[in-house]
Amino acid sequence: MHPALSTETLARLRQPRPYPAVSLLMPTHRREPDNAQDPVRLRNLVARAGDLLESDPAVTRERRLDVLSRLEQALAEVDLVHAEDGLVLYAAPGEHHVWSVARTVPERVVVADTFLTRNLVAAQAAEQPFWALAVAADRVSLWDGQAERVAESTAHGFPLTRSLEDPDAEREERIGDLPSTFQDEQTRQFLREAHEAMRVVLSSSPRPLYLIGDAPALALLEDLGTLGKDVTTVPSGGLADGPAAEIGRTLQPLRAAREEADTAAVVGELDAARGRREFAGGLDEVWLAAREGRVRLLAVEEHYQAVVRDYGDHLEPAEPDDLDARDDIVDEVVEQALSTGAGVRFVPDGTLSASQRIAAVLRY
Repeated sequence: MHPALSTETLARLRQPRPYPAVSLLMPTHRREPDNAQDPVRLRNLVARAGDLLESDPAVTRERRLDVLSRLEQALAEVDLVHAEDGLVLYAAPGEHHVWSVARTVPERVVVADTFLTRNLVAAQAAEQPFWALAVAADRVSLWDGQAERVAESTAHGFPLTRSLEDPDAEREERIGDLPSTFQDEQTRQFLREAHEAMRVVLSSSPRPLYLIGDAPALALLEDLGTLGKDVTTVPSGGLADGPAAEIGRTLQPLRAAREEADTAAVVGELDAARGRREFAGGLDEVWLAAREGRVRLLAVEEHYQAVVRDYGDHLEPAEPDDLDARDDIVDEVVEQALSTGAGVRFVPDGTLSASQRIAAVLRY
């Protein structure tokens, strides 16, 4: 399964596909006993997708067999033992994709000429992704961080490695000219290459960056120039080889403090917007503003979900089994806001209780 989402990947997934493009979504469970039925439910959904393709006169036999084969390949890649809160499978002629997300999704099978991406978009917005660059004199590793997981990235040539053995070290030691590790030109060149590679990463996928390493290594990187405004240095050596769990533990206090500060900033922006009468609160108001492209900043509580019926000009609460009920309206609002250039921030549950768990700063 794909370990993480990126803006570039989502853009590719939202492009039109040859018909039929199948989107299969299912809520999953992290623990027993709830996860015991996940494999059966997944198989049933794949069977439902097969029935839809079989009964669709617009789908040729060749296309149907191709997409069914892709679905089976996707199914083989699913790891329900390490499931999160939602599973998204895509299959179209010649391709398939599998995503595990830390956000619940509705149970659904859709056949169209595009993939149903709104739930992935919302999950990506909620992930709070970051980069961590762990630096040592002989290894520089890149770590891809999300809300609940950290994994080493091998993109853009990472990890960078070199040998610390200097063939001239014995001669230099005899004449008293052996430089310290972070002062010799080979180390400086090595870290210069890492610095440039990290600039490339940030240009293609901007995120907050944590620089991890011994103080001399961090000082040398700082001398090479800024890597952006959102960079935090973490003086902690010995992590260039990981492991991922230790990287996550090292960064957790810093990320928690950052989340607290970001939440306070969002609440401050909402309060200021209320005073300027550029505020919308509650799902119905925010949904209408997002649809009209008036949202500049959308704030949503992390676990807020709602089931509604859409009456065109307003929403009303509904039960999941009601006819025409919409069970992913919050994710739809998130996708709509992002598509019009709005910022989206997920905040801890209870932060927006006075605004019915969702609020927005309006452009006008």
